Amino acid sequence: MGSGVVVEREVTIPNKEGLHFRPIMQFVDVAQRFRAGVTVMCEGRQADGRSPMEMLMLVATQGTKVRVRAEGADAQQCVDALVELVQSGFGEL
Repeated sequence: MGSGVVVEREVTIPNKEGLHFRPIMQFVDVAQRFRAGVTVMCEGRQADGRSPMEMLMLVATQGTKVRVRAEGADAQQCVDALVELVQSGFGEL
């Protein structure tokens, strides 16, 4: 990951169905556009933000707070894009 830049932000899952497969795939697609490593934390669980199966294991329902963490030279841009995606409700609002 190289630069050692670490950025974290907390965001609340707004969409009615929470993190189900379609929003997870959108999240993974955005995460993969960046070089930064992405970790998502939720209620004591954590997942690789590039792994759909790990993301499913978070079981993040509507209203759940998740922490998005990125590490790498483009960490800020990565976190900003992912938080914006979550806040948009994945197009489901």
